[in-house]
Amino acid sequence: MAELDAADRDRLKDDQFAYVDREGEGHLPINDVSHVRNAISRFDQTDFESKAAKERARKRILAAAKKHGIDVSEDSDVAKSAR
Repeated sequence: MAELDAADRDRLKDDQFAYVDREGEGHLPINDVSHVRNAISRFDQTDFESKAAKERARKRILAAAKKHGIDVSEDSDVAKSAR
């Protein structure tokens, strides 16, 4: 996976994260193929402020996966609705 140092991470826009918390901190970068794959695998390890926030992040990850041509297993936690 491409490494993001602190400066690179700070340059990412909010829409390049699956989830941005109330304090403005981005979680689960989805800026490239390797980070989308990582977001898929770490989705269920992330603490979200609400079920709605988790659902928005899930949809953003799935959209990023589709954009990058990544197949998401139906058994994956990110493939299952949080509702």
